[in-house]
Amino acid sequence: MNTDESSLGRCPDCGERIPEAWLLVEYTKDDGTDGIWAECPSCEDVVAPE
Repeated sequence: MNTDESSLGRCPDCGERIPEAWLLVEYTKDDGTDGIWAECPSCEDVVAPE
């Protein structure tokens, strides 16, 4: 297991962990919080990790 690889969270569709390498977009939401979109390496969907 590679402990250097951080996780963005889990896929809301399949529950798999999403590594930082799969990050697609970082953005600021209208309420001022940060948001991200990433591709899930398992189900291959673009999701907002939880």
